[in-house]
Amino acid sequence: MNPMKSLRSLASVAISAALVVSAPLALGAAAPAAAQAGSDLAGAVAALRAISTLRADFVQTDIKGQRVRGVLTLKRPGKIRFQYEKGVPILIVSDGSALTFVDYSVRQVQRWPIRNSPLGALLDPTRDVAKYGKLLPSARPGVVSIAVVDKAHPEYGAITLFFIRKPGAPGGLELSSWASVDSQNNRTVIDLTNQQYGVAVGDNTFRFNDPRQSGRR
Repeated sequence: MNPMKSLRSLASVAISAALVVSAPLALGAAAPAAAQAGSDLAGAVAALRAISTLRADFVQTDIKGQRVRGVLTLKRPGKIRFQYEKGVPILIVSDGSALTFVDYSVRQVQRWPIRNSPLGALLDPTRDVAKYGKLLPSARPGVVSIAVVDKAHPEYGAITLFFIRKPGAPGGLELSSWASVDSQNNRTVIDLTNQQYGVAVGDNTFRFNDPRQSGRR
């Protein structure tokens, strides 16, 4: 098992990733330098918007190559859950109004209102986030890469989303992975496999057992 310090670091970066992935992104068209670039960016945004629910296995890897696995469940708008593998006492979950980080090993719960969270502008549907998205060149055929960063707040870090062209995926593009870089330049990659779209997901999925008391929140 990875050291708890590493796991907490991995999970903290996943929080930023969760804010991007669960957001109803409204990325604008690319600069008119290339029509294909604009088409790819618009297609990636459309693919994200077309996801109603998603369940996938994930592998989370930090800059030192340490890995932890789990299952990601997403339901729009704004709900997401990172359920880590057995033996990892950490949970990240959003109920659509706030993002919660739970560390059962120390009975700690941290909660951020969406609008006050580090990348809250990307999760709050009332905010225009068009200026944060940029298409990146890719050397791999069939791969579309989108960088999301708020240049006015470099402390929020940056996230790059990677899509693979796949006819059966929503919008013909499947979200396959993302890479997060925080303000300390720590890089974390999350790879998704076994993506399932349109699965039945109850809202109870986005609740959690509060370690500070016996009730559920």
